[in-house]
Amino acid sequence: MKKSIVYLGVALVAFANVSLASNVNLFSNTSHKIEFYDTVSPLGNAVFKGDLETVKKFVEYGADVNEKSDGMSPLMIAARYNKVEIIKYLLSKGADLNKKDENGFTALKYAELSNANEAIQLLKK
Repeated sequence: MKKSIVYLGVALVAFANVSLASNVNLFSNTSHKIEFYDTVSPLGNAVFKGDLETVKKFVEYGADVNEKSDGMSPLMIAARYNKVEIIKYLLSKGADLNKKDENGFTALKYAELSNANEAIQLLKK
């Protein structure tokens, strides 16, 4: 009798797990969808935040100043967000001023689209 109850309990738990696993949508709430856009490189993220010291460390440790992340080079990100000191540093380290993204935009175009006047003046020199 005890074995029968144990077997019945195990079967019930197994059946419950299978039925819950096959009905995942039953418990999901689609109104709170979470999406992640974490495709920016660490260097690109430091540029976005305006953290010049971290940008310097990444470049010092070998980060490519022309490597695109999320379709944009670090110089494009700096130009878009008017990070003038970072633009100066990236250019001094060999960032390509004429590099284009998949839309054909350069760093100067990003600065113009964002009305980043200081960055525009610097990139036009």
